[in-house]
Amino acid sequence: MENKFSKLSAKIVKDMKRLRVPGVALGVWHKGKEYSAGFGVTSVEHPLRVTPDTLFQVGSISKTYTATMLMQLVEQGKVELDAPVKKYIKDFKLQDKNVEKRVTVRHLLTHMGGWVGDYFNDFGNGDDALDKMVKDIAQLHQIQPLGKIWSYNNTGFNVAARIIEVVTGKSYEQAAQEMLFNPLGLKMSFFYPSDVLFTHRFVVGHYNKKEKVLVSRPWAIGRAGNGVGGVVSTVKDLLAYGRFHMGSGKGILKKESLEAMRVKQVNAGLRGDMGITWFIREVGNVKFYGHGGATHGQQAYFFFIPTEDFALAILTNSDEGGIINANALGWALDLYFNAKAQSPKPIEKPVKEIKEYLGRYKIGTECFDLKLKGKTIMYHHIPLGGFPMPETPPGPAMPPMRFAFYEADKMIGLDEPYKGALGDFIRDEKGHVEYFRIGARAHKKIT
Repeated sequence: MENKFSKLSAKIVKDMKRLRVPGVALGVWHKGKEYSAGFGVTSVEHPLRVTPDTLFQVGSISKTYTATMLMQLVEQGKVELDAPVKKYIKDFKLQDKNVEKRVTVRHLLTHMGGWVGDYFNDFGNGDDALDKMVKDIAQLHQIQPLGKIWSYNNTGFNVAARIIEVVTGKSYEQAAQEMLFNPLGLKMSFFYPSDVLFTHRFVVGHYNKKEKVLVSRPWAIGRAGNGVGGVVSTVKDLLAYGRFHMGSGKGILKKESLEAMRVKQVNAGLRGDMGITWFIREVGNVKFYGHGGATHGQQAYFFFIPTEDFALAILTNSDEGGIINANALGWALDLYFNAKAQSPKPIEKPVKEIKEYLGRYKIGTECFDLKLKGKTIMYHHIPLGGFPMPETPPGPAMPPMRFAFYEADKMIGLDEPYKGALGDFIRDEKGHVEYFRIGARAHKKIT
C-alpha cells in the first residue's frame, strides 16, 4: 500500500478507536492510481468486516448528483439556472408569495432560498413521494430574505430534484440511473427503496449514548429525500464520480459545464465559497472542491483537486464520524500536499461586550443556547427531533462546548465535535445581532 495512504489510514484507525466509530471506508485517487481500504465493522449488532465495496449512505453529497443532472438539462436547453422555479413546477407554492414568484433554480443550487431548510418527511415509496414533499414545503417559514444570506438549505434540493422529474417526465431515481449511474458505470450506487442494495454488504448507522454504541433507526431517510441525501454508494464509486468531475465530461456533460459548477456563485461565510453545490476552499496553495453528508448515524465527506488529479472519499457509520472526516481532510492535505490549515487564535473579549451575543438561536430542527460561564461562552445543544421524520423524537444532546472569539463577530469552537469549527454573527440593519451561523446554518436569535 502506498506510504501516504498507509499513514492516513493509521491516523483514521486511531481516531476510530478514540471516538468509538464502528466502521470506516476510505478511498484515494492520485495521479492515475487508486487506493482504498475498509476498517472496522458494518454493525455492532450483526458485524461484518467493512471493505472498499461496502455500501454507505453518502448523505448530502447526493446534492452534487442532483446539480450535475440539472446541468445536463441546462446543456440540452430544457432548464435555465436563472429561470423562476414556477416555470417548471407550475403549482409551486411557498409561504412567502413574493419569494414563490422570484426564487430561481440557481437559488436552489446555492442554498440562497432563505426558508426553513431542515425539514424532513416521509411520503412513502411511491413515485408521487417527491411531489407530495414539495407541496408540503409550502408551509415552511421564510427565515432570511431571498438571496441575501447564505444558509444551508436541504429543502431547496427537494424542489431541485422535483424539477428534474417534471422536465424529464421520469422519477428522480430513474433519471439519475439513466443520466449518471449507467453512463458512468456506477454499478454500486443505489437509492432506497430499491432492495438491490441489500443484496450487497452495507452498513447501518450508529450513535453513542454514554458508554454504549447503539444502532440508529430507521435506516432510510425516505424516498422524498433521495435528491437531497439518498445516494447509497461505495468509496470506489465516489472516486469514479470524482474522476468524471475532474475530467472532460465523458460525453455526459461538457467540460465547460463541469468547470462552471466550480465557479464561485456566493460567499458561504466561514465555509468558504459556494459553486453550483460544490464548496470551494483553499488551504495553503491548494484549492479544492468538496461536499459532506450526514444521515441517520452515518457521516461522509468527499473532495477533489483537479490540478493535482486527486480525490478522496471517506464514509463512516457513526454520528461521531464527522470528527474523523474533518480530521482526515486536514491530514490528507498535509500528507499529500504539505498544506496545513491555520486555525484562528482565540482572543479575550470583555464580558460586557459578550452579553449581546448570548441567548437562544434556532432554525428548523436545530436549536441551541449561548451562555456565559465565567468569561467563557458555552454552546448548549437543544435536540428538537424531526429527522428523518417530523415525529422522530430528539436524540441525545451534544456535550456543552466552549467557544471563543477570534475577531469581532467571529468565533471558533474549542471542544469536539465543534473543535475548530468557525461561526459568525450576522447583524440586522440596525446593528443588532440577528443570526449566528454555525454548522453552515444561519440560526436566528429568538431570545
